[in-house]
Amino acid sequence: MCRHTPACPTADSPDREAARVVADHPEQGWSLLCNAVLLFDDTGELLPDGRTIAPHRPAPEGQLALA
Repeated sequence: MCRHTPACPTADSPDREAARVVADHPEQGWSLLCNAVLLFDDTGELLPDGRTIAPHRPAPEGQLALA
């Protein structure tokens, strides 16, 4: 899907969120990245193969994340 140089990271790469935005819909809370990943405002992701990545916002300073 990526046709520019340098190529964007693939959807399976750990740095997949670094891909370029090709469609942005802030009013709906999502963006489509060049690698076909849907990135949601809550930092969750939907990968092209249907897998989901849970939101992964960092915990606010001074607070511990719950396990």
